[in-house]
Amino acid sequence: MSGGPDAIVLGTVTDRMRARLDEKFTVHAVGTDSVPEALLGASYICCGQGGASVRADLIDAMPELKIISNFGVGYDNVDAAHAASKGVVVSHTPDVLNDEVANTAILLMLASARNFRHDEDWARSGTWEKQGAAPLSRSVKGATVGILGLGRIGEALAEKLGVFGVTVVYHNRSEKPVPYTYYGDLVEMARDADILISVAPGGASTHHIVNAEVLKALGPDGLLVNVGRGSVVDETALVAALSSGTLGAAALDVFEHEPKIPDALKTMDNVVLLPHVGSATVETRAAMGDLVVDNLIAMLETGKARTPVPECRDI
Repeated sequence: MSGGPDAIVLGTVTDRMRARLDEKFTVHAVGTDSVPEALLGASYICCGQGGASVRADLIDAMPELKIISNFGVGYDNVDAAHAASKGVVVSHTPDVLNDEVANTAILLMLASARNFRHDEDWARSGTWEKQGAAPLSRSVKGATVGILGLGRIGEALAEKLGVFGVTVVYHNRSEKPVPYTYYGDLVEMARDADILISVAPGGASTHHIVNAEVLKALGPDGLLVNVGRGSVVDETALVAALSSGTLGAAALDVFEHEPKIPDALKTMDNVVLLPHVGSATVETRAAMGDLVVDNLIAMLETGKARTPVPECRDI
C-alpha cells in the first residue's frame, strides 16, 4: 500500500492493475458489491471484472465519492445517471476494444453462415471419411447486414464488413453522417436484412429491443448475431423463434442472465455460442485495465477522468 487515498476494488483486477493502483492508493479489495461501513468515506471505486455493480444506495452512502472507474465500455452495472446527479464521475474503457469486439462479431457471422460447428465435427469425428463431403453452407457475399447500434464498435464493424462484399445498413438512436443507409425503424431494417448484428449497449432504452416482432421480420433465413449486451435480446422470444423456424440462426457472445445460458440454446444446431469473450484477448484486456487505472489516477491528479461516460462529461 502506498499510503495514498483509499480506493475500493469491487470484482477482480489483474496483477498489473493492482501494482499500479498500489503506487497511488491505499487499496481495499472487498471483492463484492458491498462496501464495509468503515470504507464508506472513500473517494475512489474501481469496478473490475466479475459483475461488480454500483447502485444508487451505495453512491448515496459514500458522500466523499469522486469517481467510479468501470472495466468495460458498457456500464449498465453502474447507475451512471444517479452518480452524475451527485457529482460523481463514472468512467469506462471505450475505443481500446473496438477491433476485437468487431472481429468477434465477424467470427460469429462466418461461423454460423459457413456451418463451422457442424463441419468441424464432421471432420473431427471421421464422418467425412465415412459419409463424404459435408452439406453446403451459405456465403455472406451479397448479403445485407443490419447493425444495431452504430457507436464506436459499430463503426469499426461496418468498416471491416466492407471486404466481405455485403451491404451495410444501420439502426441507431439518431442518424449519423456515415455512408450507410439509416433505418429509423428496427423492424423495417430487420425485414430488409439477411443478418442483424447487435452491438447495442444495455440499459432501459434497449431492453428487449430485439423482440419477437424483430425476429419474425428477420425471417426463417435470417441470422442474429449479438456481441453487445444480452439484455438487448428477448431470450424467451429468441428460443421460440429458433425452435419454430421463424428465425434461421443465431450466433451469440452475450446473454441475458450471464453466465447462465438457456439450455434450449445449448442443444440447437443452428446456434453458435461463445462465453462473452468479445474483448478477451491478452492485449485488449491489458489496455482496458490500463485505462481503468488511468482514469482513477487522472481523477486523483487533475480532478478529471480521461474517459467519462456521456452522462458525466460535464462534471
